[in-house]
Amino acid sequence: MLRPLCRLLRPAPGWAAVCLLLGVAWHLKHPLLHVWRAWETPALLLIGMTGAGFALRRPGGNRRLLGMALLALVALTLYRELEFQLQRASVLAADADMRRLGRHFIVGFEHFDDLEPLAARGLIGGIYLTRRNVRHSSPGLVAAAIARLQQLRQQNGLPPLIVAADQEGGSVAHLSPMLANLPPLSSLLEREGGSLHERARRYGEEQGAGLARLGVNLNFGPVVDLRPQRPVADDMLTNIGARAISADPLLVSEVADGYITGLSNNGVRATLKHFPGLGQVRQDTHLKAARLTATPTALAADWLPFRALGGQPATAIMLGHVTLDSIDPAHAASHSAAVVAGLLRRDWGYAGILITDDLNMGAVYQRGIGRVASEALAAGVDLVLVSYDPDQYFRALYGAAQALKAGKIGQKTLSTAWQRLESFNATRQAPAIAGSDAKIATLVSYPPHDAPADSRPVAGKPAFARQLRRRRQCGNGRRPDRLAGRRTA
Repeated sequence: MLRPLCRLLRPAPGWAAVCLLLGVAWHLKHPLLHVWRAWETPALLLIGMTGAGFALRRPGGNRRLLGMALLALVALTLYRELEFQLQRASVLAADADMRRLGRHFIVGFEHFDDLEPLAARGLIGGIYLTRRNVRHSSPGLVAAAIARLQQLRQQNGLPPLIVAADQEGGSVAHLSPMLANLPPLSSLLEREGGSLHERARRYGEEQGAGLARLGVNLNFGPVVDLRPQRPVADDMLTNIGARAISADPLLVSEVADGYITGLSNNGVRATLKHFPGLGQVRQDTHLKAARLTATPTALAADWLPFRALGGQPATAIMLGHVTLDSIDPAHAASHSAAVVAGLLRRDWGYAGILITDDLNMGAVYQRGIGRVASEALAAGVDLVLVSYDPDQYFRALYGAAQALKAGKIGQKTLSTAWQRLESFNATRQAPAIAGSDAKIATLVSYPPHDAPADSRPVAGKPAFARQLRRRRQCGNGRRPDRLAGRRTA
């Protein structure tokens, strides 16, 4: 061991390694390091103490300086670990501010046992269920675990948890293979048999039945972003071209409306995502900040599905981490008061639920997750999502609590958001059905296929909701190109 360590501590490589390790220590428990979480702190301490001890025993001023730098690594790691543990303890103390803010958080988790103290003390409003939570389990066991959490809430006089999942179908199906993975909603555009709205409703019912049996009552779908007209070069994770229904907002809205109805028929609520739309975004918000320079007029087509469908009582809107330069160049939509309180609440009159995309994403995490969470709540966002890295929930809630104490989050804003949540929670929910280990929602009716050609975007359509109603009333299984009224070459 000493020989490799000796090579490491040679002047140039040694200083480069120490600088890298100091950067890791400063960003201790960063979401990108989540997979190494269990041994991140122990490894930094071991490297720092071992390397410092070896360097300080060797003669030479450079080695002594390197040894001191390694001791600084130990001190910084301990400081950042202690800071996190104190924030975690402060959250778990569950004072009135923590409980009041906590009910606005939906959190990811590693194990169901991790959730019990948070659920029982009223420190969360919902949970996010994904593949890591069901990988080594069965439908019956998952449903029973969720039912236990809901019973715990009831025993403590708390409202039921929102149980969210991201089961779009196609490339995003985070509860598969426990739930059968249906093909993307875009596949319905080339199917025959009934109207497009009816086909989407049946799809939603098939998917919703499986979600409801697990105890899921909110799905992060449908995607109503318009399909990009050209590929996004640095889109490593979002893959919106494959997930989008169409480039035509009328088709997107027709399919999404039927799908929402199908989910709702099984007691599962829907989420329109990702406002302000990713169809014209050229960056991947999972990794870095993204901007839209287009004006609201130029974004009219992208916003049609949100405006047409956002008023349904069992439907939420997810705010993406995209900055609208023409409205608020300093904040992404997910934590912008100008977008939330101004554009959506005041100008559009939207009174429904707004939920952020995951605050672990690179587009906003670098601003400070506590700061972004507090700005989102201050703007009037109802639910803050912290899913990929569950540990970040403690930082986010702690930061929001500090902002509340400093008067940066208005009491009236929180009260109004809570009233919206109570109304949202009152919509019909399907109870979890425990005890069944069978695969849920077996795929029988929607074979996969290549994404269809789309009609061109139709912007600025007047009386759009009335057009949508007429299409549903007279739908007779016509092909999508006739529904859209135009076709690309």
